[in-house]
Amino acid sequence: MPALSRTRPLVLMICAALMLGACVPVRAPDTGEETPVPAVGQVGDAAPVSWAQLTGRPAPPAGIRVPYGPDPLQFGELRLPEGEGRHPLAVVIHGGCWRAEYDLEHIAHLAEGLAQAGVATWAVEYRRVGDPGGGWPGTFADVIRAVEHVPALAQIYPLDPQRVALVGHSAGAHLALWLAGRHNLPDGHALRAARPLPVRGVVSLAGITDLPSYADGERGCNAAVALLMGGSAAELPDRYAAASPASLLPLRVPQHLLHGDADPIVPLAQSEAFAAASAAQGDHASIEVVEDAGHFDLVAPFSPAWSRVEAAVLSLLSVN
Repeated sequence: MPALSRTRPLVLMICAALMLGACVPVRAPDTGEETPVPAVGQVGDAAPVSWAQLTGRPAPPAGIRVPYGPDPLQFGELRLPEGEGRHPLAVVIHGGCWRAEYDLEHIAHLAEGLAQAGVATWAVEYRRVGDPGGGWPGTFADVIRAVEHVPALAQIYPLDPQRVALVGHSAGAHLALWLAGRHNLPDGHALRAARPLPVRGVVSLAGITDLPSYADGERGCNAAVALLMGGSAAELPDRYAAASPASLLPLRVPQHLLHGDADPIVPLAQSEAFAAASAAQGDHASIEVVEDAGHFDLVAPFSPAWSRVEAAVLSLLSVN
């Protein structure tokens, strides 16, 4: 019996039991079997579910936990590759609809996979919707603080602060692209970067690139945008303009956008439109459409999509 037929009932049972908006199977390239992976559904409609619970694949060992601020959620997990010398660094920002229910556990496989490929990873946690201080502007201030902590990390750990890339998934890709563009915020804006940490570029995985257009929905991550921003785009146009990567072009750093054509959570059009607008403004922006890939395939080193994700990160950091 084909692998899909064997696993589909399990996928459907999990979706029904948890009332998630969608569940996406991730196919493992070594065995051909499919593993059901959660997709964040209607906001507030399900208790948090761990990657390990749904996939049978426990998260890899945690990295070195390092605080970047006083709040309990202001920390990151640092993973160092083997070998001597100073390592290039990927600052990894997890998704989960900016919601407190979803933490950095599900990005741990990606962080560990990159570390095994020779790239140190700084997977950052941050305050999210539902956390005290989360949402606008606290969520944005936290990821700024996490990235600006890289030079301090490089004073203690063997990191190369001249070879840093931003890697984000879904809502985390929104934040990664936003970090690269915040130098274009108006003068005097509290979140503007006068001298941001130089980065080699951004890898956006199934990224939410345009908040006003993505917020046009009543379920899941779509509905979470208004919670993140404290209201709708019609009510808060200036805030949305300051928070949406599409409004902050050109970024002036390379952007690699990878997106599955079977993604039911973030439409492919989010990446396509952003890449086109970025290139039109003179940025180096490329998009890779990953055939038959869903939302979570891009953060699973055991999926066929992984080689393309790894290659995108390594190309920015000049890792052979």
